[in-house]
Amino acid sequence: MYDKPVRILMQEMIPALGISPGDTFTREQVVQWFSEHYPKIKQGTVAAHLVRLSTNVPTRLQYSVRADGSDDHFFKIDSSTFRLYEPGHDPTPISEATPVPEEPIQSSEEGTGEFAYEHDLRDFLARNLYLLEPGLTLYTDEGITGVEFPVGGRFIDLLAVDTSGDYVVIELKVSKGYDRVVGQLLRYMNWIKMNQADEGQKVRGVIVAKNISEDLRLACAGLPDVALAEYELEVSIRPISGLKA
Repeated sequence: MYDKPVRILMQEMIPALGISPGDTFTREQVVQWFSEHYPKIKQGTVAAHLVRLSTNVPTRLQYSVRADGSDDHFFKIDSSTFRLYEPGHDPTPISEATPVPEEPIQSSEEGTGEFAYEHDLRDFLARNLYLLEPGLTLYTDEGITGVEFPVGGRFIDLLAVDTSGDYVVIELKVSKGYDRVVGQLLRYMNWIKMNQADEGQKVRGVIVAKNISEDLRLACAGLPDVALAEYELEVSIRPISGLKA
């Protein structure tokens, strides 16, 4: 699209905006700068690279952070405010070598046949999207993937692309899915329509849960662009040696 990748353009943005150590800046300022100078780059891509280059954001691990430290530029202060990373003062950057344990969203009891953590379900589906729909693939762009894709300060569990090139927003619930998740999904879908999708590119959504509540089924009954799916876990044992039949 341009001669330089977004991660490099991010570094050039720092002096262009006059950002010095200790100065704060907002996500909106970054998005506006790219809109003025590199309008072909999508807002979601800009936000994702901002996450990728922020040393204290666990989600950066989803975006192929470079081990040599060349992606360690920013420090996130709150949901929309950042400053420059200060080596020796700030904590060690989060990387594959120094990961931060992810807190469980919801745990399950032994024998319930569901994932223990929501991120386990997310990572499994990210590798096996064909189980949800043939030909469905994870969104990717310049090292950014559709796992925990940023949308206006929030994150889509999975952003995928179907065989027609249209976007599929996937929202996950490790246990039971209730009707309140519909508003969350529609917000994400509309953000993608307004800020990420090209003209004529469609956006639809899928809610995946261990169990879909009747309220959720009813809430989605009149939404043609929203699909529902339930997952099941199965484990089989194949004896190799030392076990009696």
